[in-house]
Amino acid sequence: MAFDGTWKIDRNENYEKFMEKMGINVVKRKLASHDNLKLIITQEGNKFTVKESSTFRNIEVVFELGVTFNYSLADGTELTGAWSLDGNKLVGKFKRVDNGNELNTVREITGGEMVQTYVYEGVEAKRIFKKE
Repeated sequence: MAFDGTWKIDRNENYEKFMEKMGINVVKRKLASHDNLKLIITQEGNKFTVKESSTFRNIEVVFELGVTFNYSLADGTELTGAWSLDGNKLVGKFKRVDNGNELNTVREITGGEMVQTYVYEGVEAKRIFKKE
């Protein structure tokens, strides 16, 4: 599928402002802006496996489209939600466990890049990945 492969972070847009809105402290925001994130994505039918490796952690996340699961961000923020497929976009709708606020994410392939867009309390940010 289109998302399969190894994706390395190339650049961020408005990511610092997004993390600030999420309540992430300034030190963690500075570190996260340069986390060297790499995602290895494989899809088998409705099941996705995403191996994340960064300066902070290495984890494997397995999820099925439309099935709610729990996920922790690198700063420890706990989320619950699900991914779905909308055309050629992976759409994630999550809620923070601590305050119930929504965090929405879209992954799409555009011009050979994977663009991951986050929206939290009206602040939008993008992380753009290039295929390795």
